[in-house]
Amino acid sequence: MFHTRSSSYELIRHTGLSYFPLAFIARLPFAMMTVGVLTLVVAERGSMTLGGLNSAAAGIGTALAGPLLGAAVDRFGQRRVLLPVGLANAALLGAFPFLVASTAPDLAVLALSVLIGVSAPQIAPMSRTRLVALVRRTVRGDRREQVLNGTMAYESAADETVFIVGPFLVGLLATAFAPWLAIAGAAVITLVFVTGFALHPTGRLTPTSAAATAARAPARELARVPLLTVVAGALGIGLFFGATLTSLTGFLATDGSGDQAGLLYGVMGFGSAALALGSATFPARFRLPARWLVFGSLLLAAAVVFACARSVPGMVVALAILGCGIGPTLVAQYSLAATLSPAGRSATTMTMLGSAVVVGQAVSSAATGAVVDQLGASAALALPAVTAAFVVAAGIAHAASVRRVEPRELVPA
Repeated sequence: MFHTRSSSYELIRHTGLSYFPLAFIARLPFAMMTVGVLTLVVAERGSMTLGGLNSAAAGIGTALAGPLLGAAVDRFGQRRVLLPVGLANAALLGAFPFLVASTAPDLAVLALSVLIGVSAPQIAPMSRTRLVALVRRTVRGDRREQVLNGTMAYESAADETVFIVGPFLVGLLATAFAPWLAIAGAAVITLVFVTGFALHPTGRLTPTSAAATAARAPARELARVPLLTVVAGALGIGLFFGATLTSLTGFLATDGSGDQAGLLYGVMGFGSAALALGSATFPARFRLPARWLVFGSLLLAAAVVFACARSVPGMVVALAILGCGIGPTLVAQYSLAATLSPAGRSATTMTMLGSAVVVGQAVSSAATGAVVDQLGASAALALPAVTAAFVVAAGIAHAASVRRVEPRELVPA
């Protein structure tokens, strides 16, 4: 899982064996949310555009509340924030299938989608913040960098895997049972595992104190250009996810198999997870901005192949190559965010990236859904390439913004 077996054991000894599976499962509803909303609304109300709008509404809610959630955690600690937020989100997810199946107006469904996004507990940045705090408190100095590097690689791989597995689960449940079951499942997972994550002993690792508050950097430090370009890159990843899944859904829907899109989408997960984990072994001289540009360019090239594919086997090949680009790109972005995070603003920084991914996915799903309805699925297949180009452009902007930064600040953190 990390650089060496001893590094892995060293961290697991302090977290306990239950922590990593608990944190992994607890972040699944966040990845299932926008896709599950899209799938359910399309199935119940018969409109790709309306489904995309609801997916975007959930993303907008996340964008509005995500950084505020991170700021609250930096101030009050994770347990006090995550526990009530998780319970509220589970209740809202549980109510959503009933509202969609009712005669309630579309505006009411959209409003509930926004509330689901607002209350979404962002477990991934919270887990990363906990582990970094744990490493800094318990690992001796000469081993700290190695364990931190492995931890960041694992967390980024877990994020990427979840954003593949989440839609895969939605597609599997929709195909095998019913579209509403994915949202219901997300509600149960949130209730059980997010609550468990909030109550886990590691949740006590980041309480605030007068000294911590005094050492916290001012909020304006979050608006530095190098960090904002990383957030833009994460937004591009979200745009890519939304455009890819929605265009794939539209393509398959022409043959009446649109509910299988999540299953096919899961092909990306194999290469992405393997290469994301493998990022921990990249040499230090292969610096983070360079990794972003190299693997972002691979993502763009594969997206062009995806745009030209007109058969399921062609899609599978393109998706497999896309996975090889997306995983290491996300690892580089999150590692850069950890490096550039202002003092005392770690949770806020990580929720900014998490929110950017989700809002990008949601907005792109809505826009791609409209393109599918208005121009056809073939036109929509070109949109992932546009979003991949945005990822590369953000990487170029980041590299330009940090050109004068000391080399030690740009190695993996």
